[in-house]
Amino acid sequence: MNTVFEYKGIEASKYLEAFTAKKLLKLTKKYAFIIRADIFFNKERNNVKKGNICGIRLSLPGPRIYASSDEKSFENAINNTIGDLKDQLNKRKVKLYKNLG
Repeated sequence: MNTVFEYKGIEASKYLEAFTAKKLLKLTKKYAFIIRADIFFNKERNNVKKGNICGIRLSLPGPRIYASSDEKSFENAINNTIGDLKDQLNKRKVKLYKNLG
């Protein structure tokens, strides 16, 4: 799986990339049909309570899927985004195997 990281309002971070890659690796082991992941990190300065946004777009057979979260920390945003993607991937997996069988 190819991964592309994009940053807006924040400097590139090897830590965030490694943390995200570790979480995505778990997804790719369970859902082998994932082709590519585009990960977007955005820091919004005007949001006092949250403002750490993580968005992930996955390319796979059929339409791409996307999820994002706005949290107090990027780690929480990544975890919530991955959780939302898992739900979407489960639905897609059911459809894929239903069409094959």
